[in-house]
Amino acid sequence: MSSSTNNTFSGEPNKTSGQLHSTKGNVVEAIGNVTGATSWQQSGKQEHAAGETEYKAAQTKGYAEGTADRVAGKKDTIVGAVTGDKSQQAAGNVRHDKGEAQQDVNRNV
Repeated sequence: MSSSTNNTFSGEPNKTSGQLHSTKGNVVEAIGNVTGATSWQQSGKQEHAAGETEYKAAQTKGYAEGTADRVAGKKDTIVGAVTGDKSQQAAGNVRHDKGEAQQDVNRNV
């Protein structure tokens, strides 16, 4: 069972993968509780914890990326306004709004 826990973090953190491992861990732990298999209980707890950690890491990464887009978008908006480049100003507004949306999706509640 523990081999599935080892590949929870393969590369970049991922919200979907984190949720999958968290749920799978809960199921494995429940089976261990019903059958009395302590190895399954422990394995399930570990996989659940690893899944939650991966989900939080992906959420943090997404929020940081959103922040970077908001800042860069604001800069482009200001530079576009100062130079009279309406295209750069519009692109900056779009990037800023995209970053804001990404932050909202990844905000801790």
